[in-house]
Amino acid sequence: MTGEADRRPAVPREERGAITVADRVVAKIAAHVTREALSGFTRRVPPGRRTPRVNSSVRRSPGRNTAGRDAESAAQRQAALGEARLRIVVELGYPSDIGAQCAAVRREVTERLRTWVGMDVSDLVVSVERLHSVHGRHTDQERVR
Repeated sequence: MTGEADRRPAVPREERGAITVADRVVAKIAAHVTREALSGFTRRVPPGRRTPRVNSSVRRSPGRNTAGRDAESAAQRQAALGEARLRIVVELGYPSDIGAQCAAVRREVTERLRTWVGMDVSDLVVSVERLHSVHGRHTDQERVR
């Protein structure tokens, strides 16, 4: 009894097909990871705010040489899906450590995209669009004129 593998012609690995990840998928993953990264900080954005907004651009790797088994080809296999460029716009609570929050977003998004999607992040910009003060949240107090 011959198996199906015996009947098919041997096709090299690099010619078998490709996996592509859409810009929209990368943006959704980045938005999810950003929300998780910011949830660990004490000052949060009031509910009902639409944060974060992510713009992404994915560029597929031009060369995919996976024939060898050395460390260099392993690195190329890891980045086989390409590179992502991201711009993340967030709203943050104030007063808070803005730099630490932006650094956490950059670190988590870069790490998770590499782990989950196998994609390197070549450019990541985190912009703070608006700060929400804790003093502006008291709706029961009137402003004195």
